[in-house]
Amino acid sequence: MFNKIVVGLDGSEASESALRVACDISSKYGSQIHLVHTPQPQTVAFAMGAVAGYHAVTTMPSDEEVQQAADKIISAGKEIAKEYNQTVSQTHTQRGDPVDEIIACAKQCTADLIVTGRRGLGSIGSLIQGSTSQGISRNATCAVLTVA
Repeated sequence: MFNKIVVGLDGSEASESALRVACDISSKYGSQIHLVHTPQPQTVAFAMGAVAGYHAVTTMPSDEEVQQAADKIISAGKEIAKEYNQTVSQTHTQRGDPVDEIIACAKQCTADLIVTGRRGLGSIGSLIQGSTSQGISRNATCAVLTVA
């Protein structure tokens, strides 16, 4: 039923929950799992500034810092999959609009399902960037599951 599942990760608890659901589905159907993360300098800067003891971020992170953050998110995703005895078939990290990149990945790998978390960035992030899960639901050409 679901041969290929694309999971959008942003490092949030909601996206990790989405991956756990995708792993559960994958274990039932023998699906391939594709992880997609779209590094966003703004969210890396926000996360760096949100750490206790640090003042608000006044500069954007370097490309290297953004890539390091992306690598950590993908590595954490692989570890979650491993907990469910699942293997990640491919990882995709491409800067751009998360909605566009997740949908493009799903089309490229002919996914049957896209799984995302809801409210990964919270109300501030969704005001700035819009709701990724809503954008995917409106524009995807395959099934979409949004995990709360």
